[in-house]
Amino acid sequence: QVQLVESGGGLVQAGGSLRLSCAASGRTFSRNAMGWFRRAPGKEREFVSAINWSGDSTYYVESVKGRFTISRDNAKNTVYLQMNSLKPEDTAVYYCAASLSNLYITQATRYNYWGQGTQVTVSS
Repeated sequence: QVQLVESGGGLVQAGGSLRLSCAASGRTFSRNAMGWFRRAPGKEREFVSAINWSGDSTYYVESVKGRFTISRDNAKNTVYLQMNSLKPEDTAVYYCAASLSNLYITQATRYNYWGQGTQVTVSS
């Protein structure tokens, strides 16, 4: 059974940093893309960032470029999201996702497995 478990969320002041981790189990995703999405209160789920299988291609939504960095450790079957200079508008539940593809990985429909989410709250 495939599981994605996020950790690292919490409450932080504006301008602060958090590092989210997502550990996969049940199968390896070393040849597959992984991504992060978020859902803010009252809003639709939004793509945040994605990384291809090798880590040499990364993608970000415009609003987090220059502040967030996605990375992965295939030996640990884990993907990370380093979030710096956090803003109140970054407040959301953040979801990790794993794809069986490496194409169109900014689209939620390309992802086959999802974590339960971790809450990130940024206070002003």
